[in-house]
Amino acid sequence: MTQDPLLRDMPPEDFRRAGHEVIDWIADYLRDPRQFPVLPDTHPGQLTGLLPASAPEHGEPMERILEDFRKLILPHSTLWNHPLFFSYFSVSSSGPGILAETLTAALNMNGMLWKSSPAVTELEQVTLGWLREWLRLPESFFGIIHDTASLSTFHAILAARMFADPDIRERGASPGFVLYTSEHAHSSVEKGALALGIGQRYVRKISSDEAFRMRPDALRQAIAADRAAGLRPFCAVATVGTTSTTSVDPVAAIADICEEENIWLHVDAAYGGHAAILPEYGHYLEGAARAHSLVINPHKWLFTPIDLSAFYTRYPQALRGALSLVPEYLRTPDDPLILNYMDYGVALGRRFRALKLWFVMRYFGRESIAALIRNHIRMTQDLARLIEADARFELCAPVPMSLICFRLRGPDEATRTLLEKLNQTHSAFFSHTALHDRFVMRWAIGNIHTTWEDIVKTWNLVQSLAPQ
Repeated sequence: MTQDPLLRDMPPEDFRRAGHEVIDWIADYLRDPRQFPVLPDTHPGQLTGLLPASAPEHGEPMERILEDFRKLILPHSTLWNHPLFFSYFSVSSSGPGILAETLTAALNMNGMLWKSSPAVTELEQVTLGWLREWLRLPESFFGIIHDTASLSTFHAILAARMFADPDIRERGASPGFVLYTSEHAHSSVEKGALALGIGQRYVRKISSDEAFRMRPDALRQAIAADRAAGLRPFCAVATVGTTSTTSVDPVAAIADICEEENIWLHVDAAYGGHAAILPEYGHYLEGAARAHSLVINPHKWLFTPIDLSAFYTRYPQALRGALSLVPEYLRTPDDPLILNYMDYGVALGRRFRALKLWFVMRYFGRESIAALIRNHIRMTQDLARLIEADARFELCAPVPMSLICFRLRGPDEATRTLLEKLNQTHSAFFSHTALHDRFVMRWAIGNIHTTWEDIVKTWNLVQSLAPQ
């Protein structure tokens, strides 16, 4: 009996043929992404105008869909996985991770419970244990994967509030909780506080030193002032690799204060924590073992496809106490060997994100990962020396990792114009920030395919576009 074509999936042979075409395209792209501009030459609404306003009534052949991907989607895409993407934090989606994402989509598993897919839960535990060892964190750190550091930090603040006030689950939030973070912390810290009803007036942005690191003395003073005012300090967030400059807050000194004051310490190591895989940069996480929680994003500098954020805490019971809610349809037998991740996060549905991290860590190994990160840092240091050698430019912050903040000497407008001209070439992509009220360009290096030749070529372009 012939099956109605309206009632079936893509036939396996059609899938195989299209799959080969997709993999071939990816392989060609990864062989040399430089064949494509990193920034699209487009304007707002242009792609929308090229696409049908309504979804198709009848199915279309995969050949046509793939052709439209090449002709329509790709030309309007900013290519994050490109060796000349130097904006924000440069990221890499490596071959092993891409293959794992394909398998994840095919299996389409939901790891809300151990029972719903044992492999999802147990591989997540094992892989996060491996990463914890690479970072030299204690075994007492419980790990769970979220999508981004924003959600990981949200959970840290939520756990901190539960830690400070165990009755909050039943009674609801009461005003007066105060959170402390650096003036250079990522916006997700403040956003997490907003989402939990802390209120902006109770987020203290602690001043930084000349290297853009949080000042422990200023933190101590702020906590004392709030206690004197009858408020309730409950959480401090230190950053290892701030977004603007990759500065490293003095985690150990901040941990001392948090222990004295009995407040939760969360370490945002989403970017910079990866440098600590290298023994010579292990001091970046000095004191982190004393933190209550920590986040690191393998999709930033561990060559893992977006999105994957590894969240660790020494107090998983605070998360469970705040969030565990088990309706009958999700109830499973009690077993000390069973971990149901749904009890430790807001989300119920959970993708099999650990598979791609497992692929990446196994394929490269710690030795190769360390060599790649070390090379990025070395190239960045060499580039900083080139910039310093050109009297037209100045470095605007220390260069502890693989990010350089620099600008043209003189008024901001010259640097703004240079950034616009550079990005308008579509051959490289830079972003900016503000330091000491000055407009500053950011040059982030972190793509697995970026070479020293790419950097020199781009620096020559920057020099040619700058005022002589």
